[in-house]
Amino acid sequence: MEKKLWKGNEAVVEAAVRGGCNFFAGYPITPSTEALEYLSWRLPEVGGVFVQAENEIASINMVTGASVCGARALTATSGPGGSLKCEGLSYASRNAVPFVLLNVQRWGTGLGTLDSGQTDYFKETKGGGHGDYRNIVFAPASMQELVDMAYEAWDVAEKYRVVVTILSEAYLGQMMESVEMPEFKKPAERDWALDGTGKKGIGAYSRAIRGGDGTKVLGQTYETIKEEMQRWEEYGLEDADYVVVGFGLPGRISMEAVHKLREEGYKVGMIRPKLVWPYPVKAFEKVNPNVKGFISIESSDFGQMVEDVALAAKKTKRNAPVYLYAHGKGVPGVSTVAEFCKSVMNGEEKEVF
Repeated sequence: MEKKLWKGNEAVVEAAVRGGCNFFAGYPITPSTEALEYLSWRLPEVGGVFVQAENEIASINMVTGASVCGARALTATSGPGGSLKCEGLSYASRNAVPFVLLNVQRWGTGLGTLDSGQTDYFKETKGGGHGDYRNIVFAPASMQELVDMAYEAWDVAEKYRVVVTILSEAYLGQMMESVEMPEFKKPAERDWALDGTGKKGIGAYSRAIRGGDGTKVLGQTYETIKEEMQRWEEYGLEDADYVVVGFGLPGRISMEAVHKLREEGYKVGMIRPKLVWPYPVKAFEKVNPNVKGFISIESSDFGQMVEDVALAAKKTKRNAPVYLYAHGKGVPGVSTVAEFCKSVMNGEEKEVF
């Protein structure tokens, strides 16, 4: 198909519509608002339903209700709006209600700022609401990945009966790139969705989760997801003395930095997670057993993904120190990442784990 220039926030929801999305409820919040604005005319155009709710709490509950009734439902948010949705996410997860959440991350705590960041990592990958649950979390690094992941998201959500989060970033939502947009697909009918007859519904599976076997049922689902949803991009792991790990836009920049370091003679490898939950532990199994260190590159203040890097290294018996480059807001440059890696290799940085 022909490639066309798209803006991130518009491309991702157009791909969602082509993937079967027929219901949206949300509330405006920068830097995700273009997604809502685009769907306000696009969804009705293709026979879907668009609702600008009175707030984030209302929108997450509308999305849950629509999903229970068989819709492929979507909500979108940023920063503190995502925090307000956490109770709804917890409820939906406990009742096996699948839908998709687009989080266009902005940097900072509290209200934060409108700068790009990756500071929602903990919230999205660890289950930001109360109780024990997990969402599948896609981590795109380009416009094409943003499109492809949104297109696939409902198939994944419905397969495992979980919420799927697309973890975008402010810069990714605002930038423009050429992408190939997929064709429309017709979703399979949900045999468990309410249809007004009283004979169908979320029923037995939901009751099992909420009942005495809930922990066992969910635990089995999460273990299956961990096994089946391992996705990453890799480079130069077999002989790497040091391995850089980064997701999203910092991961994309870091891959360029690693190629630059290789050209200069440094044995540096790269892991770029395409999903950050489940975390791609299997990628670490391919790392040189004699690796000297891992370097987490992220747009956070104090480090978040670095903890999963350390856990993955331990699980795969790569007993090497883990270093952190916490860039803060925005996206680091190629030369900045390369220079930090050199300072690690020269023994000038202190390990975090």
